Amino acid sequence: MSDVKQILQEDHHDLFSKKDMFIKEFPSDYRQIRYFTLMIAQKAPPEIMEINLLEQQISEIIKNAVKHGNKSDPNKKIKVWYSFSTEEARLIVEDEGEGFRNIDEWNRFNVQRQDCLSKEDYIKLADYVSYRTEKSDENDGGNAMFAAVEYWNEGVVFNSKGSTVAVGKKFPKKRPGIELD
Repeated sequence: MSDVKQILQEDHHDLFSKKDMFIKEFPSDYRQIRYFTLMIAQKAPPEIMEINLLEQQISEIIKNAVKHGNKSDPNKKIKVWYSFSTEEARLIVEDEGEGFRNIDEWNRFNVQRQDCLSKEDYIKLADYVSYRTEKSDENDGGNAMFAAVEYWNEGVVFNSKGSTVAVGKKFPKKRPGIELD
């Protein structure tokens, strides 16, 4: 299954360009993730038809930085660079943590998961319902990352340290005379 979307790890990927992006810095306060998300998403144009999905994705990326990166330590900050247009959404989130160290393992897990789905092997799929490491708690399962690689069609890219993630999404162009409800 070579067409399975994966997390990339590449310091100089185009998605890491911060040119013409806004920036916000937030404390790692888990209780304020929804507020932080709204601070970012308010810059998105209302024409983006999937604004709720976009907000959900922004929230999950911020949540991962706060919870997994900075271990919800309010003394640590996250930085968020972002830009939105009717054609594209881009986000870069940096935390002060040790970084996502299991990217290759997660990618292998996701390939196996997608293989089970494509073959409709729901018995074997039970082994790939959630991705967990020794650091996972009862609420972790990797579902945010599974959704992220599907949603962000320009990619999900971490830096080599694994403490900064860049994502991008291109939106379909609206064709004149066609109303989409």
